[in-house]
Amino acid sequence: MPKSAYATPADDASPPMKSTSPAVVRAVQVMDAMAAATEPLTLAELTRLTGAPKSSLHGLCDTLVQLRLIKRLPNGAMMVGPHVMGWANAFLSQTQITEEFRALWDATDAFHDATVTLSMLDGIDVVYLACQNGDRPLGVTFRIGMRLPAPYTATGKAMMSTLSPAEVRHLFAGGMPAPLTRASVASPEALAAELEQVRVAGYSTDNGQMRDGMTCFGAPVFDATGPRAVGAIAVSYLTNEIDVTTGERIGREVRALADRLSARLGAPA
Repeated sequence: MPKSAYATPADDASPPMKSTSPAVVRAVQVMDAMAAATEPLTLAELTRLTGAPKSSLHGLCDTLVQLRLIKRLPNGAMMVGPHVMGWANAFLSQTQITEEFRALWDATDAFHDATVTLSMLDGIDVVYLACQNGDRPLGVTFRIGMRLPAPYTATGKAMMSTLSPAEVRHLFAGGMPAPLTRASVASPEALAAELEQVRVAGYSTDNGQMRDGMTCFGAPVFDATGPRAVGAIAVSYLTNEIDVTTGERIGREVRALADRLSARLGAPA
């Protein structure tokens, strides 16, 4: 998978932040840079990625090491530390959709031979909340907390299909994220056309846009708050396993599974 698939900045679509606590903002920038990196980062690399002076980053990183928010390796490079797992687990335990997905998964026989993921939309990214990796050699292992550009994923397309066209245009007013494959949708206009197809079909398809040789089908998940998706489920297969008839069947089945999760969350039928 291209490096950009695991290195999508968390705040591409966010406006510049105004804060009376710049040290907190800088610490978050450091943590975001480490979370997005595929390898541990040196102080020089953090300086380049955050734009902060090396002298101020040195003291900040020392503090974060003491707090176990980052871990310093023997060669001086740094990576995310173990303390963040407590926050991640707290977030997941307080996220009803994750608990209900796990309960539904235990109660169903659907897709137990495939890779199934649950994600939420965060700006122009999807963030994976739960993953059930199958036995197929897809070339990628989904993991909790992983971020990918929403336009190139089945769950991202499913969730964005529940936004208004104006909202989607606003999200990508600055252009599309870096493509992950040659098949990645190339423009906001092309994305808008795909999302209209999702609205008609009721499910989305990622035909190799996130990973060459992999086809994914996604469907939005709703709760009682309204017509905007609160998450999405996707199922992934090797492309050579999918023909038109099989794809349509899987699309209907993943939509049915998403509807069952929506019902557990209080969404109207």
